[in-house]
Amino acid sequence: MTFYRCACKGDEHLNHTSAERIDTAKRGWLSGLGAASGLASVGALGLGGALTSLLATSDTALAQTPAKPHRIDIHHHIVPPKYAEALKAFDGSSAPKWSAQMSIEDMDMNGIATSVVALMQPGAFFNNQDLDRRLAREANEYAAKMIQDYPGRFGSFATLPLMDTEGSLKEIEYAFESLKADGIGLMTSYGTTYLGDKKFWPIWEELNRRGAAIYVHPLGPGCCKNPLSNIGLPDSSIEFATDTTRDIASMLFGGAANQFPNIKWIWSHSGGTMPFLWSRFTRQEVDMKEAAKKVLPNGVLAEVQRFYYDTAQGHHAGAMAALRALIPTSQIMFGSDFPYRKGQEVREGLAARDFTPAERMAIDRGNALRIMPKLKTI
Repeated sequence: MTFYRCACKGDEHLNHTSAERIDTAKRGWLSGLGAASGLASVGALGLGGALTSLLATSDTALAQTPAKPHRIDIHHHIVPPKYAEALKAFDGSSAPKWSAQMSIEDMDMNGIATSVVALMQPGAFFNNQDLDRRLAREANEYAAKMIQDYPGRFGSFATLPLMDTEGSLKEIEYAFESLKADGIGLMTSYGTTYLGDKKFWPIWEELNRRGAAIYVHPLGPGCCKNPLSNIGLPDSSIEFATDTTRDIASMLFGGAANQFPNIKWIWSHSGGTMPFLWSRFTRQEVDMKEAAKKVLPNGVLAEVQRFYYDTAQGHHAGAMAALRALIPTSQIMFGSDFPYRKGQEVREGLAARDFTPAERMAIDRGNALRIMPKLKTI
């Protein structure tokens, strides 16, 4: 396996330094605690007894002092009641049980300070322009109200009626200027149209101008039917990760990734199957010959290393090994997939990997703040 070095430059690793300072501060605090406790213990217990007492006191103090939540969850769904009603009326689909309070409870149990929320799938995509515009506006205002009601606990990836260019441009202005959204939340595909399609380039031009962060969540592909649904296998089991991979390929080989370099793209689930299929991407670059230089002048590796990847349902050993063989830690971000998954799952999954404390702090918090510096968190 080839391990790639980061192709990124500048200050993107400063968050690691900050994390190391935090770790050093913790050690300093423990040293101070030890000194105070030790002076009081040596006389009464002797040196050996005092050391035993000191360790017990330190462990007790740590156990009784809950750590301040610090994580930022960038893969966290919301289900506004009106949206759940519209989904049911549209095709009979049921939305998962969810409330803002349920989110807060799960966040508090898993050290999550802030969740940057996005509308559940399929987003504002009902093939009805008026309905799509209304659902996008209602969802974005709902998220803005959550941010107001729970200061520091939520941010927002605003949704767009993406198949409607005029409506999307209006919603971008409203979301950023009036609602102060932290980024944009989209789906991997809209029917058979993927995000690299030139239909969307006028929208990308505006978001590139703003240097926006765009979180992308997968859908089942519009091109074809899940052939394993007859045995009860949902689209989310296989098709979602595959659709993320199709969308990444669309952005790369269609030229959009290079054309709009100021957009910070965030791919769900550790990049779907892309890291595992990486040799096929590099082979495609070779097979395109001169055409590749037009759409990927910096090379396909440089582009995928500029993207960001969340850890929702992609934190197990195999997924992390494939992703980290290709992508630097500076591009990996904590994501839970709530309410479909609990925060505990990804928290424990990442803890089982061999990240350094500085890398964990970057994934948990620092990388998100680097690309969304205006995010209000606790």
